[in-house]
Amino acid sequence: PKGTMAFTGKYEFEGDENYDAFVQKIGLPSDKVEMGRNCKIVTEVVQNGNDFTWTQHFPGGRTTTNTFTVGKEANMETMGGKKFQATVKMEDGKLVADFPNYLHTAEISGGKLVEVSAQRSGVIHKKQRKSSK
Repeated sequence: PKGTMAFTGKYEFEGDENYDAFVQKIGLPSDKVEMGRNCKIVTEVVQNGNDFTWTQHFPGGRTTTNTFTVGKEANMETMGGKKFQATVKMEDGKLVADFPNYLHTAEISGGKLVEVSAQRSGVIHKKQRKSSK
C-alpha cells in the first residue's frame, strides 16, 4: 500500500543461510566472498512512499547505495560492484528486483528485514537482519 514506511530503518546482520553455495553460483570473486562472509554489513533503508534509498554500510567505511522508485527502471549496483538496470516491483508487501544473476526479494517480517536471493539454478540465499534502532 502507498504511504507505508514499513521498510525505513537500520538493520544489522543477524544470520543467513546458503551463503557459500549462492555466491559460488553467481561468480562472486573470492576476495568479495570472504569480505561478505565475515562482514557485519548494516543496511539502512529510507522509504518515502514508493521512493527508496537502500544503503549497505561495510566495515571500514565503504558504502553501496541504490536509489529506486517502485515500478520505474533504476541504475543499481550489486554487492560485487557490478552496475545494472532493474525495475523494482512491490508484490504482496515484498520488494522484488531482478539482479543480473538472481531474483532478490526483501520484506519486513516480525520487525526484521528478510532478504532472499534466488539464483537461476535454484540456489537460494536467505539473510535476516534485526533492527538496530
